[in-house]
Amino acid sequence: MKAWKLIVPAAIALIPLVLESSYWASVATEVMIVTIFAQSLNLLLGYAGLFAFGQAAFFSIGGYVLAILLTVFGTGHLVAIAGALFAACLAAAVFAIISLRTSGIPFVMITLALGQLVWSLAMRMVGVTGGENGMSGIPRPTLPFVDLTDPYVFYVLCVVIAAINAGWSALFIRAPLGAALRGTRDQPRRMSSLGFNVWGIRWLAFVVSGFWAGLAGVLFVYFQQYVSPNIASLDQSAEALLAVIIGGAATLVGPLVGAIVVVGAKSVIGMFFDRWPLVLGLIFIFVVVVTPEGLVVRAQMLRKRFGGAAKSHAATQAGEVGK
Repeated sequence: MKAWKLIVPAAIALIPLVLESSYWASVATEVMIVTIFAQSLNLLLGYAGLFAFGQAAFFSIGGYVLAILLTVFGTGHLVAIAGALFAACLAAAVFAIISLRTSGIPFVMITLALGQLVWSLAMRMVGVTGGENGMSGIPRPTLPFVDLTDPYVFYVLCVVIAAINAGWSALFIRAPLGAALRGTRDQPRRMSSLGFNVWGIRWLAFVVSGFWAGLAGVLFVYFQQYVSPNIASLDQSAEALLAVIIGGAATLVGPLVGAIVVVGAKSVIGMFFDRWPLVLGLIFIFVVVVTPEGLVVRAQMLRKRFGGAAKSHAATQAGEVGK
């Protein structure tokens, strides 16, 4: 991995700490959470070629199970987190069994319907989820020598988890299983003829994606200390989808760049303009029309183009000097 791929994200992560503003620390925390959430979708959309449109289901299941275990059953944080992640993985496993029977537009519609089903349950099960009012008063974990109520400390925690997620993703896509997953995206019939279980590989990708989406949901609920059906809404799934497409699918840095654009539009533009989704929609249209491969891939293409031109120019000058 080249140095700039580590230096640039690290420099971005340090900005909120340098600014010393609790507001920007909160915005940056949301960026990191959305990055993890978008990376979970990137595994399906970018590397498996599965256009899933119900990722908020796993995000919200992780958040709601955490809140219910903590506030209703009074469990400890470790048990609540483990239960939340298990529930998200289980939901992803079941949803995969249902949705992977199809492909193309039917697959998109089934994932959308399953996501909306979770949102409907969150709205209707008032006795458990609080319905439209949601659940509040969710405490953050208490750790020795660490105050997670401090916005900067919680931000650093999210940065660490986002870095672990990025590192794991880098290892996964370079591993044989990651190569097989990309093969199911590019040549599913050939992979099947070679003896690979295409359905099983995609099912496993769904479960892993559900795990990371559930973890992002856990962090989001701890961050907000509140959960409502909004985290299971179509808007939440669209937010992750926009982040992946804007940043660049099948790239490690793409979800981070996309999260910065999406959360930045929501937080910064929202301070001056109530209709920030309109601005975000215009940004999305611009990216799709001008650079459909995403901002990160476009930046890499430009770097290679100008870098190659600079090397060619330097070689030409060296040849002229040598004459």
